[in-house]
Amino acid sequence: MKSQADVFINRELSWIEFNKRVLLTGMEKDYKILDKVKFCSIFSNNLDEFFMVRVASLKAQVEAGITKKSIDGLTPKEQLTKINTEVKKLTTLQENYVNNELNNELKKQGVILKRYEELSENQKNWCNIFFTSSIFPLLTPLVVDPAHPFPFISNLSLNLAALIKDEDNSKNQFVRVKIPTKNINRFIQIPNEIIQDSDTSLHVFISVEDLIGNNINTLFNGMECISYSFFRVTRDADLELKELEADDLLLAVEQSLQKRRLGGDVVRLEVASDIPENILNLLIGSISIQEEYIYFCKSLLGLDDLNHLTKINRDNLKENLLIGKTHPQLKNLDLSSNKNLNSIFKILRKKNILLHHPYHLFKTSVEEFINRAADDPLVVAIKITLYRVSKDSPIIAALMRAAENGKEVMTLVELKARFDEDNNIQWAKQLEQAGVHVVYGIIGFKTHTKIALIVRKEKRRLRNYFHIGTGNYNSNTSRFYTDLGLLSTDPDIASDLLELFNYLSGFSKQKSYQKLLVSPSSMRDKFIFLIKREIKNAVEGKKAEIIAKMNSLVDPEIIKLLYLASEAGVKINLIVRGICCLYPQRKNLSENIKVISIIGHFLEHSRIFWFCNNDDNEVFIGSADWMRRNLDRRIEAIAPIEDSELKSQLKDLLQTYIKDNYFSWIMKEDGSYTKYALDSMDNRSQTDLIEKSKEY
Repeated sequence: MKSQADVFINRELSWIEFNKRVLLTGMEKDYKILDKVKFCSIFSNNLDEFFMVRVASLKAQVEAGITKKSIDGLTPKEQLTKINTEVKKLTTLQENYVNNELNNELKKQGVILKRYEELSENQKNWCNIFFTSSIFPLLTPLVVDPAHPFPFISNLSLNLAALIKDEDNSKNQFVRVKIPTKNINRFIQIPNEIIQDSDTSLHVFISVEDLIGNNINTLFNGMECISYSFFRVTRDADLELKELEADDLLLAVEQSLQKRRLGGDVVRLEVASDIPENILNLLIGSISIQEEYIYFCKSLLGLDDLNHLTKINRDNLKENLLIGKTHPQLKNLDLSSNKNLNSIFKILRKKNILLHHPYHLFKTSVEEFINRAADDPLVVAIKITLYRVSKDSPIIAALMRAAENGKEVMTLVELKARFDEDNNIQWAKQLEQAGVHVVYGIIGFKTHTKIALIVRKEKRRLRNYFHIGTGNYNSNTSRFYTDLGLLSTDPDIASDLLELFNYLSGFSKQKSYQKLLVSPSSMRDKFIFLIKREIKNAVEGKKAEIIAKMNSLVDPEIIKLLYLASEAGVKINLIVRGICCLYPQRKNLSENIKVISIIGHFLEHSRIFWFCNNDDNEVFIGSADWMRRNLDRRIEAIAPIEDSELKSQLKDLLQTYIKDNYFSWIMKEDGSYTKYALDSMDNRSQTDLIEKSKEY
């Protein structure tokens, strides 16, 4: 009998394996240097969030005495032990890479990170003057003594810890200085005239903490700095929200955010590897952290800040990712004037449109759809769900304009979208002030759907137009995330959306839908039915195949069914970017299942579910992954694609990903990943899709 560990992969360890792929992708020789820097930064940023949420949750479980095992049979304590072991291996790999190969390649391209001691006297003088004028006023040294308790260390802040000797009484005092990285660049560029080099492609930087450290004595007149070092803490940032007890959800989220800002428990302490022992002991005693959560770093702390270097204006050092064309069916729209206000609606009455971002421009499709609706005198209502939106969102502006134009505008703003809560609170307030009817969803559930419905009065009747997508209504991420969207007037789906919006606003208890797959009411059961039908077809000798593309595969019930499908002879191809708790290619378990992960310039975010059904294909797109949270604890919507032309487009797209042997990582039967051995006939899905978009 197989153990749980033989059937399921631990989700946390699978996530670490995903982040490893991100790091290794950035280390590949074919990428341009600033793209390598970007991947390295993303790896660190991902890790920060992982500790703030996942590690924090496991630590809280251990401290509460919870011993409930994960689906693979590990207790919270066992998971934490494995997590720390694996993460420390990866951070060591990252540090060695940054200190050697990455740093050397940056130097070759004229991007140089210098240490203070490497500077000439003239360069030091310039840096010291810069410190005095631009940094010194921002610094606030805080001494720790009986009258001054150890200061609060904010989440992810970079700090200097120092021992200062008072010459009057010969006592040593511990001092903490917060590095002001939010008010000044982490990497300070030294002007070329100071470098005495006329080459405009040369960029020489010094880190702000290195400059502060080498000017530290100016902070303590009459005292001497004996030693100093740098440290960084990561805190529990999961939002604790007693939603059922909240009379005002917006106020409750605001109060919970305030608690987050005050800070949860420390879940990781990062220190310089050469930190003096006495300073380290003071930190450990003051922060109260176990040894296994201390990370000794041989490189800069907070490597996510390397992303600042990608803003260097050197196009030859990074890939141009600002691509995309207007969808062929929309390319004749006049975006520069208010003429032909109904043209996009005319097109949709004749033809459904499948969008694929960023290859199809978000601006000339989804934004245009909402913008035209806001200004079209025949549009009487707009309904939309917002999970994550950009800070300068054109869609928000259009919704407010629509309300001002007298249209009925209903917007669901998900206040609990992690790390976007504050942004969404501000948008909710602005929308309400503009006359938009704002709702916050169903108590106990996050609303993760990506849906928009436009009601238009035409010839004495109301016609519904809608968009259902896999990604957020976010103009910024639409340029870097691959997502799908359906623009249509299908009356059955439109009717389902009306019911769903009524449910979200609290005026309906709708649980069944004609075509939409909605969680938590009907989606799980429908996916189970679809997989079981493939099993039945395989047993009966009919054609049976499943292709599914998603961000994560975690749900135990779905995984068990996929194993049964594999044993029945169903051919299964899974394209899972991130976490995958299923073992592929295992004898007597999953021999017919293949799993790949696409990691490239764009973040693969679309979800597609394709079921062969004996050549009577059923295809779906939408907002949900195969995870418990998506199927049981979130409001999600998956839409069927019934148009034969669009189904064919999706099948071709899935085959493009399956054939990829450049951006794809193949999951092995032990849960690890490897890449193809490249030859001259390599297939590059994202590159090929970019080239195809140029034909529009």
